[in-house]
Amino acid sequence: MNSLLEDLQWRGLIHQCTDQDALSKLLDSGSQTIYIGFDPTATSLHVGGLMQLMMLRRFQRAGHRPIALVGGATGMIGDPSGKSEERNLQTADQLERNVAGVEAQMRQFLDFDGDDGAILLNNYQWMKDYSYLEFLRDVGKNFPVGTMLGKDSVRSRLGSDAGLSYTEFSYMLLQAYDFVYLAQHHGCQIQAGGSDQWGNVTAGIDLGRRMLGKTLYGFTAPLLTTSDGRKMGKTESGAIWLDPQRTSPYAFYQYWINVEDADVMKCIAYLTEIDREEYESLQSDTESNPGARAAQKRLAQWMTEFVHGQQGLDSALRASKILFGGEIGDADDAQLKEIFADVPSETVPRDRLSGEGLWIVEALQISGLVSSSGEARRAIKEGGVYVNNQRAGDQQMKLTIDDLASESMLVLRRGKRKYSLLRFE
Repeated sequence: MNSLLEDLQWRGLIHQCTDQDALSKLLDSGSQTIYIGFDPTATSLHVGGLMQLMMLRRFQRAGHRPIALVGGATGMIGDPSGKSEERNLQTADQLERNVAGVEAQMRQFLDFDGDDGAILLNNYQWMKDYSYLEFLRDVGKNFPVGTMLGKDSVRSRLGSDAGLSYTEFSYMLLQAYDFVYLAQHHGCQIQAGGSDQWGNVTAGIDLGRRMLGKTLYGFTAPLLTTSDGRKMGKTESGAIWLDPQRTSPYAFYQYWINVEDADVMKCIAYLTEIDREEYESLQSDTESNPGARAAQKRLAQWMTEFVHGQQGLDSALRASKILFGGEIGDADDAQLKEIFADVPSETVPRDRLSGEGLWIVEALQISGLVSSSGEARRAIKEGGVYVNNQRAGDQQMKLTIDDLASESMLVLRRGKRKYSLLRFE
């Protein structure tokens, strides 16, 4: 088998493939062009999209040319694959913003320089002037309706309460034509995607045979899911985005370091470029000493540095240390609010820090860390009270503006893990 396919195989990244032996020979014959489409449903990709970008990156590192296709046209329709009901159509302005955001992120992970660099395309470029009648004559006549009805993405929706609109039913034609266009104009013979795209991939292969008389190839990777079948990359607060303004490096790091033991090795295989030798070492460590969480630490470190750079990783590590009692340093309100998102907080008038300041005993009572002044005094005497993670040993200590950890926040801690956040406004 081709060495790239061998790598994808051990990582578990080949779910379906049209003809693996023929694809292997094609890849061995020289540099090939592969494409994956990305529908711009938001201004940022999330970790599911990153998995597909990593697939293109793996091909590029093996000497092949990737095409990252942003669906400016298909995004106007909405892919029914894997959806229980029709998406809300986006406005043209929103789509334009989404396309710009996604394109910028793709340039971060793929090399677009040189004659053999990756290609970034938007299918709106070749669809915007294609008339409805011409499209029906050129493309629609090559699509047997019976074949379309047999696709899982269509059949599952036809039998649901939500049904399937003609608009979404037509999506398959658009994506299939993308493959034909890329084969014609860029010599692209391979399409990849998630397993929910299998129907669309095979539709493009069939259309290429009918319209061009060409043999095209396709394969899909498994979807990124947890061991109990839930989509990975989502939390109670929402998706894990690649944009640091939507998911901070700290929150991104925390997501990966808290991945369950049952899922961590799959994440490393699917999402990172960690080699097989290190993978097997981490797997052995996880099995023999799961409490050390060696695999989770390596996953979080690799992913955060890859997506957010060394600066982002350093920021995430500093924030993590703060949560576990480390020096707070130069934090700002936004960082502290995120780090201590699950910690009780109270708002206090800012002028309480003026003059002599706020007595620490009173501050502890306001925070809820103690129920009485006597309990506060005892906690301080026993060395169990911390202001901004610095031990407070003086029962008469007064808190002033100079004690703020950020613009308006002060962090109180009792013992090792009981935190409270005071916001002075």
